[in-house]
Amino acid sequence: MITSFFKKSTPINYALIFLMFFFFFGAYQFNQVGIVFSIGVFVKKIIIIGVIVASFFTANFIIKKNGLSKDSAFMVLFYFLLLLFSPSIVNNLDVIVSNFFIILALRRLISLQSPKLPKEKIFDASLWIFAATLFHFWSILFIILVFISILFHTARDYRTWALPFIAFFASSMIFILIDLTLHKDIVKNLIANTSRDFEINYFVNNYNNLALSLFATISLYFTVYLVFTISNRPIILHSSYKKIVAAFLIGIAVFLISPNKSNDILIFTFAPLAFMITLFTETPHSKVKRELTIAIVITCSFFAFFSQL
Repeated sequence: MITSFFKKSTPINYALIFLMFFFFFGAYQFNQVGIVFSIGVFVKKIIIIGVIVASFFTANFIIKKNGLSKDSAFMVLFYFLLLLFSPSIVNNLDVIVSNFFIILALRRLISLQSPKLPKEKIFDASLWIFAATLFHFWSILFIILVFISILFHTARDYRTWALPFIAFFASSMIFILIDLTLHKDIVKNLIANTSRDFEINYFVNNYNNLALSLFATISLYFTVYLVFTISNRPIILHSSYKKIVAAFLIGIAVFLISPNKSNDILIFTFAPLAFMITLFTETPHSKVKRELTIAIVITCSFFAFFSQL
């Protein structure tokens, strides 16, 4: 039943998902102890909602525009469900904005399967990644994905290998100029956030630990599934599937290396993981298997959310 309802991309599907998102967003906000609402806080929450919704639509656009998904609402559904594994993420504007910029970079890199304007796409993706570092420094690791994309598509053109470095120089000049003009200490703050921390001992309670464990189990299952089934899929899309897997693994690396660690940083894996779950759901399986898979993801995400309130 769940599969049948979301297998078509209709306004009703999206309306239901966004109603659920606003319900869970509101439930978490009103459950926080000591929160003081003001105009500034209200504006920040509106910005957070806007960026998250924009992330939904951009991620959904990427896979549909590039022929990676059927015309379904699964991508938005699973992206929303993954957000529930870390309710506190709705208070973390920096990682939400950083992740949105990474999704914009991913959009340009996935579109490299079309031969049009490859240099512009590589340069744009690099700029988006360097912009993301302003909000979460270790998102800079996604520049690896740019070089992977160059290797897949334009390795023989030596000029494309220089584009990320040119983008780095251009973005650095812009950041320094803004820093000197507005006195925002952009460079100072950026340098301060370059520390590393590989320890995972940040859990507030056992439910945070359980949410991470459930997320890790789901991630492992769908990543392994995609890796072992790529060879059965259209050859023209193989590079895009590999970039999705690479983006997920880089997102895990960002989580592992980041200081001030929390489950919020897992957001960098949400878009690629939502795609992998979508791909599994849209691949021909028995109806019972698909329904059971979706039900398990929904149950795990709901449990993770309510246990952390």
